[in-house]
Amino acid sequence: MKKYFYYLLAAITIWSTAGASAYAEEVTVNKGDTLWSIAQKHEVSVQDIKNWNGLTGDLIHPNDKLDVSPEEIYIVKSGDTLWNIAKTYGINVHNLKKWNQLNSDVINPGLELIIYKNGSVKETKSKTVVKAANTEQPAAEAGKSLTVTATAYTASCEGCIGITKTGVNLIDNPDAKVIAVDPDVIPLGSKVFVDGYGYATAEDIGGGIKGNEIDVFIPATPDAMQWGRKEVKVTILN
Repeated sequence: MKKYFYYLLAAITIWSTAGASAYAEEVTVNKGDTLWSIAQKHEVSVQDIKNWNGLTGDLIHPNDKLDVSPEEIYIVKSGDTLWNIAKTYGINVHNLKKWNQLNSDVINPGLELIIYKNGSVKETKSKTVVKAANTEQPAAEAGKSLTVTATAYTASCEGCIGITKTGVNLIDNPDAKVIAVDPDVIPLGSKVFVDGYGYATAEDIGGGIKGNEIDVFIPATPDAMQWGRKEVKVTILN
């Protein structure tokens, strides 16, 4: 559970109801930020940020405040009960006790309670991945690192179908961490860590990718263009 990951001080929100106080991890949008870049930095998905902040589009502006964590921390005050806290947040007492591993309804001032946005713990959506038919690829050497030239691609370009070689639909799964590779260097299906991009899976190939070259999938065209062309280290994990 990430209460604080990049920021030591979370934003403080004072609630008038029951004298309550709560704080959540909040960031201020800077010039040049996008939902994708913020999601990458905080290791969440773009859709999560949109859900937590009631956003219907991808447009954000400098100085906007965005929640980047699925939970708030509520500090119990004198006179609080689980019932009035649950009512304030629009959740039920059962979930409140479950999230905080409480065995009774007794709470004491100063106790920190986790409150999940939308009243439920985030569940990761499962994705169906169709493996490539070719089973004669060389096995990757776990722990091997290599320096590659990395460019970026999107699924929204003209003529793009948005389906990887292994069958991942990138249009339906814009938060997928996928790279395109030369299978003779990094076999399809390999789990990797790419400096500056994070953990990913080799799910795609490309006609222009030869040798120590990769393409990293980035859903938004401006972010893909900002990535440019760079030398990065790739570590094969399996």
